[in-house]
Order: sequence, then structure tokens, then C-alpha cells
Amino acid sequence: MTGQEQAAKALAGQIEKLAAGREIKIMHVCGTHEYTITKSGIRSLLPANVKVVMGPGCPVCVTPQSEIDACVELAEQGKIICTYGDLLRVPGTKSSLYDTVGDIRIVQSIAQAVDIARQTPDREVVFMAVGFETTAPTTAAVLLSNPPENFSIIVSHRLVPPAMKWLMQQGEANLNGFLLPGHVCTVMGIHEYEAFPVPQVIAGFDAMEVLYGLYLLVKQIVEGRAVVENAYARAVKPEGNLKAQKMMAEVFEPCDIMWRGFPVIPDSGYKLKPQFEKYDALKKFGIELKDVKCTTGCLCNELLRGVKEPTDCKLFGKACTPLKPVGACMVSTEGACRIWYTYGKAHKIVQTTPTSP
Repeated sequence: MTGQEQAAKALAGQIEKLAAGREIKIMHVCGTHEYTITKSGIRSLLPANVKVVMGPGCPVCVTPQSEIDACVELAEQGKIICTYGDLLRVPGTKSSLYDTVGDIRIVQSIAQAVDIARQTPDREVVFMAVGFETTAPTTAAVLLSNPPENFSIIVSHRLVPPAMKWLMQQGEANLNGFLLPGHVCTVMGIHEYEAFPVPQVIAGFDAMEVLYGLYLLVKQIVEGRAVVENAYARAVKPEGNLKAQKMMAEVFEPCDIMWRGFPVIPDSGYKLKPQFEKYDALKKFGIELKDVKCTTGCLCNELLRGVKEPTDCKLFGKACTPLKPVGACMVSTEGACRIWYTYGKAHKIVQTTPTSP
């Protein structure tokens, strides 16, 4: 047994002692946390009365069918669609981008999509700007740099705190606390979360960092405290990244937006300010997002709200696999179904090194 394995089991033992006689349910809202928790086997170390579920922490997973449909429609019109690879197989109403006949290009960044627009001035290039507060600053920075006229975006950025607020108001998942996403908090800081009267801990992404974050969270719950603890202080400052926030405020303003698995959540998304609307692909090409009911037959909606697990779904690993996904949570590498399919529900604690945001 390695030193890290011994330390992990000791910390899990402390969690078990603290939680004795209680039923505790914790939600994290970060796909990377789910990856670490599952691959490292953290759930296998926790007592049965301490449950950790994944919420809407995968930006690709919460992208609704209507936005996929808009991308498909633009591709069929002959536009060059640039997107991240994770988004290709996400199902829309009738098709995914992968199954669409069109010029679909995988890019690593929005800057690469702008380069494609400059290299093909006779074509319209549309970038699918997906992501939480972590990726929104890069979108803002590009739009502030005066990209070419044949470049536009579908704004698919979403904000974590409003989704957490909605989950707490509904109460269907019976949550006792939240493990907060270190990436998002690196950009936005901690102040938005201080308004929530529930235990919260910001955690890093190494297995021991996640386990320590869960320990602090269980300790808060047992002691009856409800504060925001920062266990990722090497990356997260209370005020966040002020430069990134300033750029976002210049380009975006909050708006009501739909999430896959959720209704429209107030002020949970971004839209472009009037001076940047010329880069709004939906307005530029007259595309309307249609409110469609998800009828895939999978349990992604419940999974994203923390009320189901991947293995509760009858399609998991059978009709729904990474190569033939039925639901969005099986597509992205940050989706719980994809992670559970790849690594199983429990793995041994592995030697890992801390990651940087």
C-alpha cells in the first residue's frame, strides 16, 4: 500500500467517524471532479451513508437540444461550424453534428475558429461557444479583438451559481452541501457562493484534494456550519480573476436560459451586449431556438439534477455507449455516464499529482 493510499484511507476513516448515524448527500458541480472521484475510487472508500452525486457540472451535458439543432441547421445551410470534439455526438432533436452532412471542424479554441474565418473570407464561420465561467473569458477576449465579419458565435455559456440556487429551491435531491468547482472559482472567486446558506467547499482536482474537500464538507455538515471554505487556495483567490471578470462584463450580460434537464433558469446564461450582437450567429442568420421536449428515453435529465445515477438507466452500457450515445452524459469526457462507462463505479486509489487550473 502506497503512502497516498494510506493517507486516503485514514481520511476516509475520519469522514466515517464524523458521519456516523447520519445520512449525508453531497453534490459536486464539476465534470473533472467526477472524473477524479470515479477513476480514483473515492466512492469505494466512503461509508454507505455518505453519498456523492454529480450535478450539472458538465457544460456539454447541459447544452440543450435546441442549441444543437441550431448548429445542425447552420451546417446544412453551408456554414463552417467550429466546435470542440466533445460536442460532436451530443444528440439534437433529429441529429448530432457528427451525423450531419456539412463542414464541421473540431478546434481546440475559439482563437483557432477565428483563424479559420480569416483563412476562408468567402465562407461564414460559426463557433459554438460552450462552457461555464471558465471559458467565457476567452470568448470575451476574442470578441474584444475585432474578429472578421464572417465570424460569429452561438453563445452557450452558462453560470453555475443560478443552477445551484435552482437545485436548492427545488429540494428534490435532498442535498446537504456542495463541493464547488475549482476552475470556475479561479475565475469568479467565492463571493457569489457566500449568499447560499449551505455548507460549501472549493476543492482542487487531485484525488487527495477532492477527498480532503469532502472531509471539510462533512465536518461542516456535522457541526451545523454553512460557510464557503477554500481548500484550493493555491489557485483560487476570494476576489477571483478581476481581469477576466472585467472582459466578461464588457461583452456579456446575464440572461434567462434553458439547461438540458432543467427548465429556463433565470440569469443563468450570457447573451451578447448590443454592441457585440453582430457576432451573434442566431440573430445574424435568423435562427430561433425552439423549446423541444427531450424524448431520448435516457435518464440524463435526472442525472444532472442529482436524483439518479448512471447505472439506474436501463440504456446505460447497452443501447447507450460512447460510440452510440443516446444521452448527452455519455458523450463528453466530463459526463458522468461516459466516466462510469470508462472506469466503472469503483477503482482503487491511484497515485496522482495535483493539477493546475
